[in-house]
Amino acid sequence: MNKYARTIKSLKKDALDLFSAGLHAVDAGALIRKHFRLADDLLKIGDQVFNLSGYKNIYIVGFGKVSGFMAATLEELLRGRIRAGIVNVRSGYAAPCKIVKINTAGHPIPDNASIEGAQEILRLVKDAEENDLVFCLISGGGSALFELPSDGMSLEDIQKATALLLNSGARIDEVNAIRKHISQVKGGLLARMCRAEIVSLVLSDVVNDTLDAIASGPTSPDPATFLDCKKILSEYDLLHKIPASISSHIRKGIDGSIEETPKPADKIFAKVHNIVIGNNHTALEAIKRKATALGYNTLILPSCIQGEAREAARSFAAIARERHQYKRPVERPACVIAGGETTVSVRGSGMGGRNQEFALSAAMEIDGLDNTVILSAGTDGIDGNTDAAGAIADGATVVRAKEVKMNPEAYLDDNNSYSFFKGLNDLIVTGPTRTNVMDIMLLLVG
Repeated sequence: MNKYARTIKSLKKDALDLFSAGLHAVDAGALIRKHFRLADDLLKIGDQVFNLSGYKNIYIVGFGKVSGFMAATLEELLRGRIRAGIVNVRSGYAAPCKIVKINTAGHPIPDNASIEGAQEILRLVKDAEENDLVFCLISGGGSALFELPSDGMSLEDIQKATALLLNSGARIDEVNAIRKHISQVKGGLLARMCRAEIVSLVLSDVVNDTLDAIASGPTSPDPATFLDCKKILSEYDLLHKIPASISSHIRKGIDGSIEETPKPADKIFAKVHNIVIGNNHTALEAIKRKATALGYNTLILPSCIQGEAREAARSFAAIARERHQYKRPVERPACVIAGGETTVSVRGSGMGGRNQEFALSAAMEIDGLDNTVILSAGTDGIDGNTDAAGAIADGATVVRAKEVKMNPEAYLDDNNSYSFFKGLNDLIVTGPTRTNVMDIMLLLVG
């Protein structure tokens, strides 16, 4: 047998091992340790240096799925210098902090705990003085976990608008443009409330590491406007579906009777340092190193995968057919690596998420291809309304499904990819991962 020959079973194992290697490279705590250099009172983060002896108090606030793990590491590194701290995390993502208080809140839809935790954070931030330092720990999921509705809006209004946006097929930057304009804490507004110097440590879960889109950018300038919000809602036919309080708020913003979010030239950002400590590319590079070590010829796609999940999957799967038919873009055994974040326009009533839908659509495209595996999974361990991170498919997935009377097209039409892959034992279930840097897609051809 040729030394490169691999069974589907071994290809699937390799794909899962590669995904794990990517997760390990972007562990929240490990990334903070990688970027921090502390000697006496001098703290170096990247190319920035902070003299900790020059601050009266040091505080920690944060929001996002893995901000608790970031806080626990920061506590350890700063060795008793922290006066107090509060972070909002998703249920199941609590970390063993000794000083920083951990609040669990709702995700992806905010709940009462999101608001109560935000109010606690604001009290701490507003108490901080000009000669204090506030570390703000930001990771994906912060938009839901850190919420305080604008005046005149209820939590129920925010919940309804969030659900409509998340199910509309809108990109995350479009969703967050709306979120920033119906909140008292997003879109740079947290920075406006704080007199102290702010160091925001950011684990990016968006394309191009756009700071204002990560957790809706509470410490970042917001280039979006109320008029942009109206255009986005119109594009996705939501303008007349969102609660009246929100549509009224946006109209008032367009008219100028409500102040815009802080823009890039605003002087409040002179005291803010936003530092990205990890992103999707960090994970992809780690996967490439691991794949090379396993003997694969590797290629990282230069562009992030975006758009409707089922359509993006067809394009990604086309690379497999290209490899089989024309022996390109990389020699066998081949590993094609990609990252990004797709969307799903929910029309059915099933369970699933963008990664499982991606894998199901890809399975239909690679049907019949030998020694071919496609994996798609979220680095946060969560995909849609399920307990799975994603799913894995191969050239025989469709055949195996039909043998047990499952019609792939019907499951895809019903957005029921979770049930499909559960029936084939091909779900990827990781539990909390201590990271969140978008999604990873892998194609292996043995």
